[in-house]
Amino acid sequence: MGKPTGFMEYPLHDRHYKPVEERIRHFREFVIPLDEQELSRQGARCMDCGIPFCHEACPVNNIIPDWNDLIFKGDWREALEVLHSTNNFPEFTGRICPAPCQESCTLNITDEPVTIKTIECAIIDKAWENGWVKPQPSPVQTGKQIAVVGSGPAGMACAQQLARAGHAVTLFEKSDRIGGLLRYGIPDFKMEKQNIDRRIEQMQSEGVVFKVNVHVGVDIDTAQLLKDFDALALTGGSEHPRDLPVPGRELNGVHFAMDFLPQQNKRDAGDTIPDKIAISAKDKHVIVIGGGDTGSDCIGTSIRQGCKSVTQLEILPRPPEKENKELTWPEWPNKMRTSSSQEEGAKRDWSVTTKMLTGRDGKVEKIHCARVEWEKDAQGRWNMQEVPGSEFELDADLVLLAMGFVHPVQEGLLNDLGVSYDARGNVRGDTEGREAYKTSVDKVFAAGDMRRGQSLVVWAIREGRQCARAVDEFLMGVSDLPR
Repeated sequence: MGKPTGFMEYPLHDRHYKPVEERIRHFREFVIPLDEQELSRQGARCMDCGIPFCHEACPVNNIIPDWNDLIFKGDWREALEVLHSTNNFPEFTGRICPAPCQESCTLNITDEPVTIKTIECAIIDKAWENGWVKPQPSPVQTGKQIAVVGSGPAGMACAQQLARAGHAVTLFEKSDRIGGLLRYGIPDFKMEKQNIDRRIEQMQSEGVVFKVNVHVGVDIDTAQLLKDFDALALTGGSEHPRDLPVPGRELNGVHFAMDFLPQQNKRDAGDTIPDKIAISAKDKHVIVIGGGDTGSDCIGTSIRQGCKSVTQLEILPRPPEKENKELTWPEWPNKMRTSSSQEEGAKRDWSVTTKMLTGRDGKVEKIHCARVEWEKDAQGRWNMQEVPGSEFELDADLVLLAMGFVHPVQEGLLNDLGVSYDARGNVRGDTEGREAYKTSVDKVFAAGDMRRGQSLVVWAIREGRQCARAVDEFLMGVSDLPR
C-alpha cells in the first residue's frame, strides 16, 4: 500500500494545534490541517506490512491501507467510498477518536505511525467541502416501522443503516437536540456541532424521522411503543455517573461533569442558562476528579471560562512515559498521554484519593486528599493502600466529578421494558450469532454504551451498524447490510 519505500523517504508529519494563548479565547476547533501534498506523502508512508494490524485495531474495521493508497495517488472520491463503507461518520472519529489504529500501525514499533486519523478526517472534510456526501435513500420501502431510542453515535448509525435498508425509522431523543454525548458531552473546541447538523440533514433526506424532547418511558409509554413499532433499538448512553461518597459531597459547587459540560455547549449554541442553575468556572479554583477524557474536557472548558486554576486528580498511578513495545504492540498501551486541554495549563496529580470536602455557608472551599499506593496481592489483583501521613488539601471553589459512568439509567424505560442486565448493570445482549444485539425482551435490541458500558464513539458506531443488521435480519429473514 502507498509507496513501497515511502516510509523510508517521508518523515512523520501530523496536524498540529494553534497556539495555546490563541485557542483558549474561544470554543471553536483549533486543529491546523495538512495540505494535500503533505497528506499524499503521509499516505505514501503506509507500508506493505503484510498484516494490517490497523484494520483489526479499528473497532469499525476501517480499510485503512486502501484509503491511504488512494490518497497517495490523489483519488479522493474513491477514498471517500472506501471510508464510508465501514464508517457512517468519519468526521466524528477523525476528530475525537483516540486512534487505536495508529497504536497498532507497524511503523509505531519505532514511534512513527502513519497519520491515519489525520488522513481520515481530511478525506471526509474535503468530501463535505466539495459536496460529495449525498443522501442515500432506499429505492424500496419494506413497510416495517422501527423505533430507535437515543440519538448518540450508536443511535444515529443504527437509524441511518436501517433507513437505507428501506425501513421507516423514528429516532427518539429526550434532549432538545440530536447527538447525545456528541452534542452535549464533547466540547465544541474538540468537535463543532455543524458536523452533527449536516448528518441530520442527510439522514432526514434518507427518511429518518427525528423526535426531540421526547423521553421514552416518561413522555411515551413503553408498552405503546412496543405496540406501534415492529422493532425497538435501545441505543442510549451509559448515563449513571460514578459518585464521590465522602463528607462534604452535598456542598454547593460540587457537580458531576455532565452537569457542567452540557451547559457550555448550550451557550455555544445560543441558549441562555438561567442564573440559578448556571455552573461557571470563572475566577474559581477548579478541581477535576478523574483523569480520563471527560476530565480533560472539563479542564479545557474551565480554562476557556476563565478559571483561576485547574487541577486534575487521578486515583491511579502515573503511567509510564513510554510503553514497552515488545510487550504491548500492537495492543493499546498504558502510557503517559497529555491532551490538548491538559497542556493549556492544568496541574495533574496521580495516586490521590479524596478524603472529604469542606467549606463555609454551604459552599465548598477545600478538598482534603491523601496519597495512595497500589500493590498486587497473591492472586495478582491490585489493591490500594493509603500512605500514612500523606494528607494534603487544595483550594476548591468548583469540584467536577469526572470518574466515569457505572451503567445506563435503569429507572424508567429499561425497567418498564423488563430487560435483563449483565453483572455490571448494562442491558444484556450478545454480539454474535442469530441472537446478536437482542435483549431478553422480544423484538427489543440494544447497542452502544447502553449495552457495552461506557466506551468510545467508534465502538458506538460499530455497534449501531451491527445492531441495524441484526434488526433487519430479524424483520426480513436476511440482510444485505454490512456486518
